Amino acid sequence: MPLIGSTVKPFKAQAYHNGKFIEVTDEDLKGKWSVVCFYPADFTFVCPTELEDLQNHYDELKKLGVEVYSVSTDSHFVHKAWHDTSPAVGKVTFPMIGDPSHVISRNFEVLDENTGMANRATFLIDPDGVIQAVEMTAEGIGRDASTLIDKIKAAQYVRSHPGEVCPAKWKEGEATLKPSLDLVGKI
Repeated sequence: MPLIGSTVKPFKAQAYHNGKFIEVTDEDLKGKWSVVCFYPADFTFVCPTELEDLQNHYDELKKLGVEVYSVSTDSHFVHKAWHDTSPAVGKVTFPMIGDPSHVISRNFEVLDENTGMANRATFLIDPDGVIQAVEMTAEGIGRDASTLIDKIKAAQYVRSHPGEVCPAKWKEGEATLKPSLDLVGKI
């Protein structure tokens, strides 16, 4: 079954969040927009730059009604240790989910079975718990949160404007398209 358009599968995990250990489940991803950002491992090199970039955009994401969750196959204890020692990760205020059981990574089909680590992948999930966008890159290629924001705005627009679609490079406030027989072959 394709991931786009599918509902997030059930999970329950521990996370490190703002100095506490909390439980996060698939139900926490419902009722609002969510971004789930998988990365290979704590105490690595590209991963802290990505988490710091997400944190740098976190206020803007919150204004869009989006909660961010980062996930690796490390435990929530390791997340705390990394948060306490890394200048970049120490800035993070969104939940850092531990997935040592690999349940979440398998649910989202990002687990590298050979290494036991998650691939670098970002999922945009709508308030119904349905996956609307997926981005996956090779281990050495970091992601850019500013492009994620544009995708979120487009997904939110399409959800609130049935019958309209956002063309390539669409920015908030720009023209959209209304697919119809009259539009076929005219673009």
